[in-house]
Amino acid sequence: MSSLYPLKFKTIYKDKIWGGQKIKTYLHKDFGSLPNCGETWEISGVKSDVSVVANGMLEGESLAGLLEKYKDELVGKKVYAHFGNIFPLLVKFIDANDDLSIQVHPDDKLAKKRHNSFGKTEMWYVIEADPGSTLISGFNQQVNEQIYVDKLNSGHIMDILNREDVSAGDVFFLPAGRVHTIGKGLLIAEIQQTSDITYRIYDFDRVDDKGNKRELHTEEALAAIDYNFYPDYKTKYQPKENDTVPLVKCPYFTTNILDFTESTTKDYSNLDSFVIHVCVEGNYVIECQGRQHTVKMGECILLPKTIDRVNLITVNGFKILESYIE
Repeated sequence: MSSLYPLKFKTIYKDKIWGGQKIKTYLHKDFGSLPNCGETWEISGVKSDVSVVANGMLEGESLAGLLEKYKDELVGKKVYAHFGNIFPLLVKFIDANDDLSIQVHPDDKLAKKRHNSFGKTEMWYVIEADPGSTLISGFNQQVNEQIYVDKLNSGHIMDILNREDVSAGDVFFLPAGRVHTIGKGLLIAEIQQTSDITYRIYDFDRVDDKGNKRELHTEEALAAIDYNFYPDYKTKYQPKENDTVPLVKCPYFTTNILDFTESTTKDYSNLDSFVIHVCVEGNYVIECQGRQHTVKMGECILLPKTIDRVNLITVNGFKILESYIE
């Protein structure tokens, strides 16, 4: 019998040149003396920022240490066979008080060759959006490398980028290679591959508090970019209460949304994977193994593979992103 149980982790707070206060004011997470908080890393296996357990008898243990000890009991046989002692997903909350840089992430092949790392495919769920908020995902026309370089060098890169109006509840899937940025006024939950590789293309000529511009990765980005035009960049889904609604399914993760006004039971026995819950609204109690674990908005919890069945108990309802690897 495994000693694993639903795991919470200590939040890792990161101030950013574009960060704001919504992590504190909206998600009620205290980032202390930082001037702002652009990102929180909720569950991370990135070597420089490995998550540490915050609850129960494993409190203080690192996620990397748990993987080494529990292996497939934590993540599932297929996941462990593929990823070994690297946890495959990174979960964040992002508060954009200003536009992030225009950027792109490499795919697995390029990231392996250049950085000995995984690539970075990700998805965004918009928790809250100021009126008029937008983001950029992909191109608004078919381009090639030469067109892109000409636009970038002439200062007209924004002319060929696809800008989307954004509201709470919107979902965007961003495969590696897609040029993108999160716009001012957005609070987002991000689920992504375990990678911290970003190629910054354009940063609006901003300077930091020392007057320095941030580094750009113009040349590195060229081989990483998908120059194709796509008709739809926003993920279409039909919201439905008290049901599991699919959002994204890709080789790196599957994510569903659960918008429940009543208690329910989830059976994960046929799944050879861990499960992550990201609570984006309301609160609930996970009941399993005869114990209860409270989860509220702004919290994430990792259900090890050894947990096959959980009761989700709620009084006022909840909305959670449910992610795993198929």
